[in-house]
Amino acid sequence: MRAAVMKNWSLRVDDIPEPVPGGGQVLAKVLACGICGSDLHLLVHGEESRRLSAELAADAPPDAARPVMFEPDIDMVMGHEYCCEVLDVGPGVSNLKRGDIIVSFPITFDEQGVHGVGFSNKYPGGYSERIVANEMMSIKVPNGLSHELAAMTEPLAVGVHAVAKSNIKQGDAAVIIGLGPVGLACIAELKMKGIGPIIGADFSPKRRALAVQLGADVVVDPREIPVIEAWRKADGKKPLVIFEAVGVPGMIEQAMRMSPKDARILVVGACMQHDSFHPMLGISKELSLQFALGYTPAEFGSALTAIAEGKVDLAPLITGRVSVDGVPQAFKDLGDPEAHAKILVTPN
Repeated sequence: MRAAVMKNWSLRVDDIPEPVPGGGQVLAKVLACGICGSDLHLLVHGEESRRLSAELAADAPPDAARPVMFEPDIDMVMGHEYCCEVLDVGPGVSNLKRGDIIVSFPITFDEQGVHGVGFSNKYPGGYSERIVANEMMSIKVPNGLSHELAAMTEPLAVGVHAVAKSNIKQGDAAVIIGLGPVGLACIAELKMKGIGPIIGADFSPKRRALAVQLGADVVVDPREIPVIEAWRKADGKKPLVIFEAVGVPGMIEQAMRMSPKDARILVVGACMQHDSFHPMLGISKELSLQFALGYTPAEFGSALTAIAEGKVDLAPLITGRVSVDGVPQAFKDLGDPEAHAKILVTPN
């Protein structure tokens, strides 16, 4: 089958062996898979990030739930934001059948342990024609929901989790720095929770427009208006939570510098490089600094429900579609925020 393969931090399109479902697993045809910014970062900064992950794993006690780490010099197929159609079922599968349309928490497990789908040398991700998914980690897509919108479940779940981690509540205000897919997912969830005002900041006019569509009350170009000034003008009194959704070195310190006293900062941007900040910025203002990663199975399910019930419209975020052969070029195209927010891989 065709797949966009990563090896030694570079991409190629190639034919790879067909995956075979084992016990409790299904073979599924990829209908749509979003290209995630973390995958783009992985190509550039993956070596540093993987080295840190290996150090942390070596220092930690044994944990059967820790995913098996991939080897960068062995073929790996990324892609973890997928919607699929079940083609075949392995032994012991009882709740899924051929023809079911599913989304899946991007983890599978077997006798060797837990594997991150899209981050595994053994289990190819959604930048391929077919994948293997665990029945226990899969959810049937409600009838009538398009597979493209269903594929947006995973990125929305990131925002659902980040907002939950922040402990924001009605009566608080929110500032979102960076209006890529992660920042936009945070805005969507904040809007569904009735938080306001929501103030967003990004250099890109296209992304600022998308933020307004998803519920931001005010958006600014930070080169023209500091986002904290926009918050002061719009409100300036409610307890403030700042979501750092850029994920490049220096952004945590910027968020700390702009924060008013007692603000909370939620870091959801996936920075894979070393970073630093001045602790006295946080000490003097008594800031709270929280980090978020991924989502829980329950949050994943609630994201799908929100999309299916029309509580949020993520269609405007889908700005392009490519075949498997178009994945390497799509990685380059996503560097232009005026051209794209979310590109879907549609292999079949």
